[in-house]
Amino acid sequence: MGRPSRALLTRERIALAALQVVDEEGPDGLTMRALAERLGVKAASLYNHVPSKDALVDTVSGLVNDEIDHAPLSDPDWRAGLAGYARGYRAVFLRHPNAVSLLARRRVEADSALRGYDALLALLGRAGLDPADAAEVAAAIDYLVLGSAVETFAAGFTREPGAYRPQYPALADALEGSAARGGGPAGLDDRGFELGLGLLLDGVERRTA
Repeated sequence: MGRPSRALLTRERIALAALQVVDEEGPDGLTMRALAERLGVKAASLYNHVPSKDALVDTVSGLVNDEIDHAPLSDPDWRAGLAGYARGYRAVFLRHPNAVSLLARRRVEADSALRGYDALLALLGRAGLDPADAAEVAAAIDYLVLGSAVETFAAGFTREPGAYRPQYPALADALEGSAARGGGPAGLDDRGFELGLGLLLDGVERRTA
């Protein structure tokens, strides 16, 4: 039998499978052995494409970063552009919440990520921020987006709101009020993110006034 017309493995296919492992099993589930089993190959075969676990995580990081839409950062209305970028950035990590702990503290090396940060900082410069202030706002966006993707405020309260009332009446009132606004636990989380984003945008506007 001749050689296959295309390679069984490619770096992209390995990265996609690795991201699936992270999504389904969490970052601790990402091992070369688990990945090889998912792909139906021997672990040794992977090293022809990714030389180490560290390089594998870099490919996953690049894949996730490629999902982030940086187009809003070219919007001449800096406020609309920044809001659109932050919402899209959050949407990516809501799809891949297990990737946050895997990627959040890694060095930023992927070209797509570096171009994204450069575009973000350029937008903040056009808004009127000096470079130091722009860096702080970019950091604040990361904290807001990644924190909101990995943390669910509402889902931590598993009782019916009224069940908290005897000992925690303010908490019961807040949860009942939020429930009345609709959307379930995700609705509260989304509204919390939008509130934080609005406050951040207002803060940028005050610094540029």
